[in-house]
Order: sequence, then C-alpha cells, then structure tokens
Amino acid sequence: MTINRVAQRHWHALDDDRVVGRGEAFRRPDRRIFLSIDAWHGAVFDQLATVMLPDLPRPLFTVVDEADHELTSHWRRAGFQIRGREYEYRVPTDPRLTGLSAAPLPPGLTTLGFGAAAPEPLGALDRVIRAEIEAGVGWQQMPAEVMHRPDGTALDPSRFAVAVHRGDYVALLRLTPVRQPRIGLIAVTADLRRRGIARALLASVLGSLHRSGIPIASADVNESNTAAVALFDGIGAVPQSSNLELVLR
Repeated sequence: MTINRVAQRHWHALDDDRVVGRGEAFRRPDRRIFLSIDAWHGAVFDQLATVMLPDLPRPLFTVVDEADHELTSHWRRAGFQIRGREYEYRVPTDPRLTGLSAAPLPPGLTTLGFGAAAPEPLGALDRVIRAEIEAGVGWQQMPAEVMHRPDGTALDPSRFAVAVHRGDYVALLRLTPVRQPRIGLIAVTADLRRRGIARALLASVLGSLHRSGIPIASADVNESNTAAVALFDGIGAVPQSSNLELVLR
C-alpha cells in the first residue's frame, strides 16, 4: 500500500492502484484545521494518519459520532484527545409537551416569524451577537454552521425568527429547513439575557412548527453551554445522539 498526497490537503491510500482510503484537512472559518479520514480498515487509517499528521500544524481537530467507538479509537490511537461534546436534541413542538403554551412574552417583547424580519436590522443584530460570541466563548464553542462569515455576507430572513424589544431586534433563532427542521442557533443580546426572551422566541417557533404539522425538531447544543442545555432540558427535549470533538496539540 502507498500513500499519495494528491493535493495540498488531500491524501489517497492506494492498494494496487485502487483507492482504499482518503484523508483530508480543511480549515474552518474560525481558522482551526479539521481532519477527516475515510478508510476501509484500521491499518489504512493508521497509515494515512502517520503520513498526514507530521505535515500539518498543531493543534488539529476532528469530530466523530460518539456512538462510533471504532472510529473514536482510531483517532485516540493517533494521539487525539476528547476536547468537548455536542448533543443533538430531539425537540417536541407540541406546547402540551413542552409546557411553552404558558410561556408569557416579557413586557415590550414581540416576535417576528420566518421571513418577516427586515434585512438591515437582522444583519445588524447578527453582527452584534457574533461580536459578543467572539468576545465571550469564542467560535471554537459554536457549531460549524453558525461560525463567522465574511463581512458583507447577506442573511436569508426566511431562516430566521426574531424577538423585538421596544422596537429593537434583540434575539434571533436560526432554523435549517432540512428533513427534520434543525435549530442551529438561538441567541439573545448580552444586555437582555435571563429575562425569558430565548424561551419566548423558542415557544413562538415551536408553536408555528406544530401548527404546520411538524411534530419534532432537532437542536445542536454544546455541553459547555449550560444555559442552552437547561433551556432544552426544561421543555422536555431529549438528547438522541452526541458528537465528540477531538484535538491533537
């Protein structure tokens, strides 16, 4: 078997000119380098890792399904350590199950459904929240789909619900319209947290999904985000799977 570097950050494992494994390194917008290795069996994985790792700068990261013990063991054998865990929650939309039918709107708060937000104030709110993330937990704690975007990238209002407080946009919820709607981000500006705004916005969105005949949504939550974990645990959402982020320093 031979390992060939076929591009700057792509490797192939060849057995008699047949590709039996692939490795890739890619840089996420937060500047961290993530790896993936797809191999037929463990020996191929090990050989790809042996060739790839010395050519790449540290730290290096990867994400694996926590239930995939074999793949996790391959990465651990290559020297990677567990850095964090992200849960995928199964979220009911029926207010009788979530208890959100009784969630009152905080004084002065209204909500705008998907597609109703004006692009300019939505973009301004997004920039504020992203700056607060950058100054706080940092992008390394955020799911890949909500990481930093280049300045000037337009938002799609149809994917966002917004909370408005006395005329100002103060919270947003992003929904990815896949087979099962996925909540990718719910965030409130720092000065208005712990006032029930996130809960009220979630109640509005889940109620809308329920009325549309969608019984279940999903949400990705980092275990270190204790406020989000408490929010989803409190409405009867259940973790159905988890991913591990691994790091090699």
